[in-house]
Amino acid sequence: MAGTLTTMQIITKGKDTYDVVIVGSGATGGWVAKVLAEAGMQVALLEAGHRTTEAEFTEHLRPFDLKYRGYSPEIRRDRPIQSMKYACRESNFRWFVDDIRNPYTYPDDKPFQWTRGRLLGGRTLTWGRQSYRLSKIDFAAASHDGYGSDWPVTYEEMVPYYEAVERYVGISGEPLGLMQFPDSVMQPPMGMTCGEKHFRDQINARFGRNVTIGRAAVLTQPLNGRQACHSCGPCEHGCVTHSYFASPWTTVADAEKSGNCSVVTNAVVSHVTTDRDTGLASGVAYVDRVTRAAREARAKIVVLSASSLESTRILLNSGEGFCNSSGVLGHYVMDHMFGGVSGVLPVREDPKWVGPPQRPNGLYLPRYMNVDRPHTEGMIRGFGAQMRNASLYGSPAAISRIPGFGASFKRAVVDSKDSWRFFIGTSSECLARYENYIRLDPEVKDAWGIPALRMNVTWGDNEMRLFRHSADEGEEMLRAAGAEDIQKITQPRWPGGATHEVGSARMGNDPRKSVLNRWNQAHDLKNLFVTDGAAFVSIGCVNPTLTMMALAKRAADHIVDTARRGEVA
Repeated sequence: MAGTLTTMQIITKGKDTYDVVIVGSGATGGWVAKVLAEAGMQVALLEAGHRTTEAEFTEHLRPFDLKYRGYSPEIRRDRPIQSMKYACRESNFRWFVDDIRNPYTYPDDKPFQWTRGRLLGGRTLTWGRQSYRLSKIDFAAASHDGYGSDWPVTYEEMVPYYEAVERYVGISGEPLGLMQFPDSVMQPPMGMTCGEKHFRDQINARFGRNVTIGRAAVLTQPLNGRQACHSCGPCEHGCVTHSYFASPWTTVADAEKSGNCSVVTNAVVSHVTTDRDTGLASGVAYVDRVTRAAREARAKIVVLSASSLESTRILLNSGEGFCNSSGVLGHYVMDHMFGGVSGVLPVREDPKWVGPPQRPNGLYLPRYMNVDRPHTEGMIRGFGAQMRNASLYGSPAAISRIPGFGASFKRAVVDSKDSWRFFIGTSSECLARYENYIRLDPEVKDAWGIPALRMNVTWGDNEMRLFRHSADEGEEMLRAAGAEDIQKITQPRWPGGATHEVGSARMGNDPRKSVLNRWNQAHDLKNLFVTDGAAFVSIGCVNPTLTMMALAKRAADHIVDTARRGEVA
């Protein structure tokens, strides 16, 4: 909203006091900071890591430029969990947390993979950039099939916020006009390889499905001073042209440009503080990551955008029963279940060039299951699929198995059929279940003395049925496209492996069954907001970040509107 606030001017009383303190500078925290600072509110944006600079970007480095050729022993030694993520490599591993200093626990029979980035921008520096809206049947999934709860907001209510985010972020893709896969405001789509076109044409014609290019937060046209992607890759190492969306060079930069946002780096937040007289939130306590000094940021409004599980960790550590009159804080954790199948298509490219550029995107198959009916063979909800025709530069695992050296090795790579393998990576919806929860570990703490999380998350029966069904469907599609040497993934990734973890502080209209109201505002504490994925009621089967940003924009607009009327605190 235009204009400057005059109703919440702060008088400091011996300590710095802000209108709003925001914890987390990633996809959602950046949006909240931008909206509030541009509206004239005095904002403190706290980030647990350091401020990134372009000097750290390594997207143009090749393996032979690195000391250990991409296999640094330091990664697996200090980051055994983070190194499980494809994006964590020798050239950027310091963007991911040190697992030894940042522990979490889980039962031996319930492993969990938690990928975390502590740096200005968080995981927007290393995310996969696939950007999709949830649909009408996602926001009202319980009404569709009878399981769980509907969201307290509708798709129609979310459309203006989706559109605002998409116009600013820059999403490339093609419209399809599908109810279950709603179109975005999009820039022109990226092109496809010959193998991808072959697969798309065969599947769309034979099955009546809608294989398309992925919708990615990567520019195909210049936008707000950012340049179109030149396909240098890999994006998760940074981008000197700012072609993909990351908060440091977009939302956070705008917030700072307003003159109303103070960024505080190396601020490891432990808990929300409260005012003894009013019972309201008074700010947050944090530890300086470098000096270990205990500090406090005071504000009239507290916004947690530290990532789904980290925000809930802060709430759990803020006191017994804090923001938990419902008893559901920490519960209903969800992630996408990844599976897949691959095969060698009969179409291969003519490799004129085997190095960069590489397109930062793949194909996408929208959900087609249980759209017109609530269930199929006892399964509810559905799955989507991200697909890619593995080219020479996109199949390092295949190349690593090829013997040889020099010219003979290069020839063997070009001739290898496995280097041209087509992969269908399925993403099945995880149901929101109370028994999937996180809590504070009573014994384990991080390097700053803050209690660590203990995960208790498993896949349910419906997820396992979707996992097997999606692999069978993928195999059928590959065979229809003429693929050979078909291979299935037989075991799903651990929960958390998709890096799409959401839930644990769900939204809802009923304070007895939810932590937050429809504005991402705590039922129990009117000046506390949680604006990241913790608020999710259900996860759908599409990547969640676009919805997180739209919800954050909506919550921030609400804070501005109510602050103008003096109603927040």
